[in-house]
Amino acid sequence: MSMRAPSTDLPISFEDVSVTAGAVTILDRISLNLAAGSPTVLIGPNGSGKTTFLRTAMGLIAPARGRITWGGQENTPPVRRAIVFQRPAMLRRSAAGNVRYALKAAKIPRAEHAARLAEVLALVGLEGFGERAARRMSGGEQQRLALARALARDPAVLFLDEPTASLDPAATKSIEDVVRAIASRGIKVVMSTHDLGEARRLAGDIVLLHRGRVIETAPATAFFISPRTEEARKFTAGELLI
Repeated sequence: MSMRAPSTDLPISFEDVSVTAGAVTILDRISLNLAAGSPTVLIGPNGSGKTTFLRTAMGLIAPARGRITWGGQENTPPVRRAIVFQRPAMLRRSAAGNVRYALKAAKIPRAEHAARLAEVLALVGLEGFGERAARRMSGGEQQRLALARALARDPAVLFLDEPTASLDPAATKSIEDVVRAIASRGIKVVMSTHDLGEARRLAGDIVLLHRGRVIETAPATAFFISPRTEEARKFTAGELLI
């Protein structure tokens, strides 16, 4: 069995999108296209709007203004999209039980469950972990299990919110290897990170957010060699954006 990444949700287009919480503007008139291809990596200081952008692109938050389309359609159910949060919650079940729950929730035919379970656990490097209690696994293992649960949906687009935050270098490398494997299967990865080294290693293109606005977007190589904006130059040099 091979996972098939459908493309019906791409491109994801933000057209003058703002997201607010009371009087606070979290995303400010964003216009951006997320197209098929290599990973798009969101960077920016804490509070820049990265998590809200991912949740809005997933369809979990409705914009206060503007519109979002998925494959040219508005208000489409997120059956072709999946998201892994920075601190994913593990169900009080085995690793395999967590994935089976995701398969059932996604209405995957029961006849496909065993093959899909084996496939996604192998893809994230958790072969042989199926009967382990999910909540007793290490932080890195839990994050890989969260990726397996998301992949069980066979998504076209996978959103990752700082997937390596608080992980040690070995666990970080394992997650980055999984992200590369996912992208190589044609699944569009859109992820946020606080780690510029990780952005350099994984990104096909970069989106720099600051104060809820897209400051700069460019292919990763061009962004890091010759950023066009003063904010990008400061951020890549390790200076604070205020």
